[in-house]
Amino acid sequence: MSDVRLGRLLLRETFGLSEQPGQLELSGKEVVPLITRDDLLDRHDHVIGSPGGLVAAVWDEKSERNGYYTIRSASSDYLDRKAQGIAWINWKLSLVRHGSDTDVDLESRLSGAVRANDFALAGERWSAPPIGHYAYYTGSTSPTILTRASADGTITVYRGVPSGVSPRWGCAVDDWLRGRVRILTLGTERVGVSHNLATDHWELSNALVRVRPLSSGGSLEIASFTSGLWRPKAWWVDIGGVQVTSWESASILRNDLEQGIVRLTASRSPVGRVVLDLTLRRGSRFVEGHLQRGDSGALSFYLANAETMTDATSYVVKTTNDADGNRAIAGSPRNFDPHASGGLTRTASTSLTFFAGVVAGGGSAVAGDQATHLRDQFIGALPEITAAVRR
Repeated sequence: MSDVRLGRLLLRETFGLSEQPGQLELSGKEVVPLITRDDLLDRHDHVIGSPGGLVAAVWDEKSERNGYYTIRSASSDYLDRKAQGIAWINWKLSLVRHGSDTDVDLESRLSGAVRANDFALAGERWSAPPIGHYAYYTGSTSPTILTRASADGTITVYRGVPSGVSPRWGCAVDDWLRGRVRILTLGTERVGVSHNLATDHWELSNALVRVRPLSSGGSLEIASFTSGLWRPKAWWVDIGGVQVTSWESASILRNDLEQGIVRLTASRSPVGRVVLDLTLRRGSRFVEGHLQRGDSGALSFYLANAETMTDATSYVVKTTNDADGNRAIAGSPRNFDPHASGGLTRTASTSLTFFAGVVAGGGSAVAGDQATHLRDQFIGALPEITAAVRR
């Protein structure tokens, strides 16, 4: 069976295509029992959640049309005949063609200012294209290079990207998805933002950091990929001394290859709510969080299994290597108090912005993975949109 892959969207290549200059119109049909009912519903949801995104298109049988496209519009009609054991979707996609991967550059459009902070920190502008990209270009000033071993392979992070520059780089269509940010629920990767997440079974990952909910012993598990294995640590979200033991809703705010954002919500007793937004960027060693409560009070984020951390003003970090050879780290752009278990507390406030992860390699961390470098990358992380431009 032949397939076409549009970014993360997989469809059967059982259709023809209608083409105009710079534009393709595709339509097709997915049928149960040729695929499972769960796969059919996934493809239906993924089709309708795909418009607006830049994708690398890879055809099994029409490889001459491989290249970069923007999905302009999409529709899918779902029909189900359970009594007969059949179901199907009729889908349509309208694509704008930018060109093949040999004549199109990808551009990381970094915008906005560095994160406002209480420590007069300038931060560090950085970006991380897909694994396998080539010819990274920032004009007359070149950034420094940092490589990180991930579950997808070695990803390159460019540090010290010049201000006002949108880096350009090339990427073969087969490499477009490597090192991407993923949002999964019940083991299935989601496309777009119009999907439900199981509150007790979702995952946010970039092949370097993986975040999951916990059913006991913590609010979240944050695992770091170091020395070829996932190294998990449990963390508590705490509001006014009350730990969040479960989440009642989980939703997707952003779901792009370069950045994903998941929003979690839980009730407070007797009334009120806790909201936590988790952000992960491609190539990052840490997860970013923004924790909110309605009234002013204490907000904390700390390790479920206490570790001794040193207060470095803008962050706290474990004083010695753990059993995995790493050192837990957490920080905030705003003034905070170190938590006794290893983490952060902000008092008399309605929000806590933070980052958390590990210093990979601990006391032997390479330049770019050391504690102050991670802090600077958090402060300097900018909003990013990837666009296709002709060379």
